[in-house]
Amino acid sequence: MKTIMALMASLLIFSCNSKQEKTEVSAPTPTLPVLNITPESVTTYQEYPASIEGIESLEIRPQISGILDQVYIDEGQFVKAGSPLFKINEASFRAALNNAEASLHAAQGTMINADLEVEKLTPLFQNKVVSEFQLKAAKTSSQIAEANVEQAKANISAAKINLGYTIIKAPVSGFAGRLQRKRGSLVSPTDTEPITQLSDVHNVHVYFSLTEKEFVTFKDQYSGQTLVEKLNNLPPVTLSLANNKIYSEKGRVDAIDGQFDKNTGAITLRANFSNPQGLLRAGNTGKIQLGLYNSDVLLVPQSATMETQDKMFVFVLADSNKVKKQPITIFGRSGDKYLVKEGLKAGDRVVTDGIVSLAEGTTINPKTTPDKAVSLKN
Repeated sequence: MKTIMALMASLLIFSCNSKQEKTEVSAPTPTLPVLNITPESVTTYQEYPASIEGIESLEIRPQISGILDQVYIDEGQFVKAGSPLFKINEASFRAALNNAEASLHAAQGTMINADLEVEKLTPLFQNKVVSEFQLKAAKTSSQIAEANVEQAKANISAAKINLGYTIIKAPVSGFAGRLQRKRGSLVSPTDTEPITQLSDVHNVHVYFSLTEKEFVTFKDQYSGQTLVEKLNNLPPVTLSLANNKIYSEKGRVDAIDGQFDKNTGAITLRANFSNPQGLLRAGNTGKIQLGLYNSDVLLVPQSATMETQDKMFVFVLADSNKVKKQPITIFGRSGDKYLVKEGLKAGDRVVTDGIVSLAEGTTINPKTTPDKAVSLKN
């Protein structure tokens, strides 16, 4: 009985092993696309946070103190240069002008009397009726009276200027900002906040910063002996708005700050964008997309990569068509491809699809991807 049971157990084990071997033999070798890595030249686009300002962005402040009588504009309204924005109560300034004019009339009367005195004493001095001292004193009084007239005229000019300041006009054409003071408010040149701001945004300046290393790379990318020549050779830049949409107009980098910021270690660049429809406003933010040309770099499709614990990997075809999990370091992106800094070399073959189910050492049947199907040019 024991012999029969042992025989049956042996048959069962043999049967299982046969099924396992049959299963292993029947599992097909997967056919996966493989890309031969070769150096390429590509233009990548690096994004930099940017702030937008009008070509002229001005604070509107009063030149005199007084009560705000009239507000002629609304927030966000477009105004033309020279248009009235606000009016300060002019009563006290009109009175000051009238007082200055009255003082002028009084000074002119005094000067006339002084001149008459000189005219009267001159022949008397010649006839030795009066002393030289009396004539000189009269002439001095005349000169003082003339000076008082000039001072009165200056006071009138100052009064007229102050009266003119009661109307606050737009120095440039642009859009009005938020109104910080309403009608009836007391305004003064010493106020901490302006009454409003005015931005000329038919063109806008977009400011962004580069680190010292990025700036050195930036200078090496473009031909020219000076920074001005390099800026002239710089291709147009693109502005990505806060909603990640690309602004329709292209811009040009036209200025570089004279020095690096001591606190951040960065230098500021300025790009100029046309804004014919007024879609951009001062205070907007976005991202400048700056193109950098890279020669002889290795690229891999994003579909060929996988990320594990903050590390990027690809599967490289090794000997006997076995795959090897290879860590890589990337330094940029062009379209749907990564630029590889470390981990790959020219001639490596990388699996481009079906990598999710792959394991280290798996044997595959490589299928070379046609070059025209994987053009790595941007």
